Amino acid sequence: MKNIFSLLAVAVGIYSLLIFFRIILSWFTGVSFGRTSEILAKITDPYLNFWRKIFTFRIGFLDFSVVAAIICLSLLQGILTVISSSNRIYLGLILAFILSSIWALISFIMGFCLIIILIKGIAYLTRRNMYGQFWSIIDSIYQPISYQINRIIFGSRIVKFTHAMIVSLIVLLAVMICGRIGVNLLTDILYRLPV
Repeated sequence: MKNIFSLLAVAVGIYSLLIFFRIILSWFTGVSFGRTSEILAKITDPYLNFWRKIFTFRIGFLDFSVVAAIICLSLLQGILTVISSSNRIYLGLILAFILSSIWALISFIMGFCLIIILIKGIAYLTRRNMYGQFWSIIDSIYQPISYQINRIIFGSRIVKFTHAMIVSLIVLLAVMICGRIGVNLLTDILYRLPV
């Protein structure tokens, strides 16, 4: 049983690596990688498309369903590795892995959003020319984030741009800090569950 779970963990790791290569190759539009790219697409695209259907989370041009797909594979690989090394299934450990993986995805997205807000804020404060393609991408990510956060905090009131940006930063930081503390407490509890 140990060898089977160990082999499955290795297979999931290899598949994760293939998905990573597929994502990297997709960044080079217009470049043909020949038969290798086609085979890679046939192997990985069904899994990625599945995640795009059930987890449609886009911010501007960015599709975070791929991140969820990779985290799920990482979670599965971690669970298989734990089972293969201990030869037993610990429910608390599996639940802690799941919780940690979900939080990893959420904190990654929030950290990314924080960076976007900081870039936008620095550009605004330094009075940068924000009319290029890069800035339109930044705006397409920033505006939905800021709008949702400020709608929750201020309702339908109109808020100054700088206030909206500061509130967005504070809320994201607070949620990240509180979330990290909460996840750490919950995972500690889950690790202590009886076998």
